[in-house]
Amino acid sequence: MGTTSEKFKERQFFDAIVNFDEDEQAQDYFYEVMNSATGRKNLNGTDETVRDRVLKAYAVLFCEEFDLEPGAPAGVDEVAETADRLYIGSMGYDPNHWYRMKYHFPVIDFDNYDRFAALVIADMNSGPLHEAAINDGDTLVVGEADPLHMTAEQRKNQKIKSVTI
Repeated sequence: MGTTSEKFKERQFFDAIVNFDEDEQAQDYFYEVMNSATGRKNLNGTDETVRDRVLKAYAVLFCEEFDLEPGAPAGVDEVAETADRLYIGSMGYDPNHWYRMKYHFPVIDFDNYDRFAALVIADMNSGPLHEAAINDGDTLVVGEADPLHMTAEQRKNQKIKSVTI
């Protein structure tokens, strides 16, 4: 567990991502954090930034089928391809429980893929998803983007709790 100060900073970062579109200060804070150095080096020897770290974490957690090199960050394509497959609760398909709501990220592209990845990671660390995992046992899982890949039995047996993001 981190210190109170670290938890506050994590929550502040999460809030900046959530309020990014409405608040210029949130945008400034987001870019300040994402561009800050972690004190580590990338595989190519350059200084690692928080952006690099977030995209590496996203790649490890959600981009297994892309066979990225160990320590490689997720790119635009990897984030865009996996975004609609992240579900809150338990395995299954329920469009009401997609992590990425269509109206928040209707398109994931070069301008926002790092922000989406940061939102997922920050939520797991300090947002409502973190609280839901602790209080209700809900988690973020990778499912199928298309309900046609599920059997009728799988659709019938879904048990997904609603989590407010």
